[in-house]
Amino acid sequence: MERKRNNEFEEAFEEAVGGIVEALADEVKDFVDRRRRVWVRDWIGRRDNFGASSSLFRELSAEDPMAYKRHLRMSTDQFNELLSIIQPQITKKDTAMRNAITPKEKLEVTLRYLATGDSFQSLELLFRISATTISRFIPEVLQSIISGLQQYLQVPQNMAEWKEIQRNFEIKWNFPHCCGALDGKHVAIKRPPGSCAEFYNYKGGYSIILLALADADCKFIYVDVGTNGRANDGSVFTLSTLKSALDNNSLNLPPDYIIVADDAFPLSNNLMKPFSRKNLSLEERIFNYRLSRARRVVENAFGILAARFRIFRKEIEVEVSTVDLIVQAACTIHNWLRTVSPATYFEKGWADFEDTETGVLHQGLWRTAAIELPSLKSTRAANPHSKKASERRNELAAYFNNEGKVPWQMKAIGM
Repeated sequence: MERKRNNEFEEAFEEAVGGIVEALADEVKDFVDRRRRVWVRDWIGRRDNFGASSSLFRELSAEDPMAYKRHLRMSTDQFNELLSIIQPQITKKDTAMRNAITPKEKLEVTLRYLATGDSFQSLELLFRISATTISRFIPEVLQSIISGLQQYLQVPQNMAEWKEIQRNFEIKWNFPHCCGALDGKHVAIKRPPGSCAEFYNYKGGYSIILLALADADCKFIYVDVGTNGRANDGSVFTLSTLKSALDNNSLNLPPDYIIVADDAFPLSNNLMKPFSRKNLSLEERIFNYRLSRARRVVENAFGILAARFRIFRKEIEVEVSTVDLIVQAACTIHNWLRTVSPATYFEKGWADFEDTETGVLHQGLWRTAAIELPSLKSTRAANPHSKKASERRNELAAYFNNEGKVPWQMKAIGM
């Protein structure tokens, strides 16, 4: 009898508790719904119906693939491939307060930001995602892109890979032993808060410096980003991780390697730059032309990068650490698209084209489609170098004027 009363009591107690819990759950749901209505502006709350991801980009994908590509700088298939790569890293769970922004929306916002440089407030209006939320997830997406596509931007791992680059430079640009074309650019940023003198550059603005090495196909094989704009342009290479790696011989480069560069860099036995004194001899003019021809790959890589990702056309108004991620991610996407879709990413006419019959250089469309990134300052005034470096440059000059000459080089220098 006693056990029966206890069981009845327990059942009644459980029923009462269950009722209380159910009532509390309803109260909590009503509270959350009220908070959500207040917390989310009404027009943003209609993102699932009218945000660009659910409306505009869905329509463009189905009806106007070219417009879709113009907006995001890649095709629908390429977008979906990239999304599948980074989705696990950028997926968040829904909470009681709100539904999480989907990985698709995050990637669309990030790519649109890179493609245009639009403010977070403008992106907020387009995608119906708050500017604050956008500012929080863009760095995360950029880092995921860098990690997910890392195989497309990495320094060659062994001598065989370097020799393949050398072979391509000789076949495509008639420059022997070349393992890359080196250049540096200033990336404009908004004046950082607090003490920011270190970012103040010689042009009177604020910037970080992007130093890059490109292969014979206008792809980046090395990127060093983040050096402040105040750094002496002549010392950028000296202070870079690339210079340290070259000095330590840690990159497994062929012993006879050459890197081609312009006057912003110091001449050395393995780093060739133009003759810069006045009244150049014919032999020196030919050398300068041949070096410029090989170095054109990095000019075109930078030019097409800035034309495709117009965030580089103006000051980037985010934290410096995020600017670093923007530059790395854009260079990585550039390499990825150059690899998986070379014909559509490098459309005909976009890169410089030289008519070898006439020696005439036709400038690429990128030169009119984008504001060029500011170059590093020339170091012509003072460039001490070793006798060995000077002798090697003279040897190359002699080679280009004799057994290594090409039929059109005299026309190319106006002779």
